[in-house]
Amino acid sequence: MAYLGDAIDAHLAVASGDDAALFHELRAAFVESARRQLDLLGRARCDGNWEMAAMRLKSLAATFHAEELIELAERALHGAPGEPGILRRIASVLDSLDTTG
Repeated sequence: MAYLGDAIDAHLAVASGDDAALFHELRAAFVESARRQLDLLGRARCDGNWEMAAMRLKSLAATFHAEELIELAERALHGAPGEPGILRRIASVLDSLDTTG
């Protein structure tokens, strides 16, 4: 399986062209947005909030063809709010994508 970051980076490279600063800014924005949805998932106490955050995460991941993140968001959609295993796996994927330190 290809590294998830490769798919995201390929799409960001098209969007940013030869502008390396823009590329890194867009990548950081992607990770930040995904982390925001993960935070909402972690705080969700009802099915509606959990499902909304999972759908937003899935949509964001689909925009950049981030297959592993799409799959995890789909699992979240079918899981119970606060499912710790899903939250840990999503966090792990995002940690692998975060190059800010």
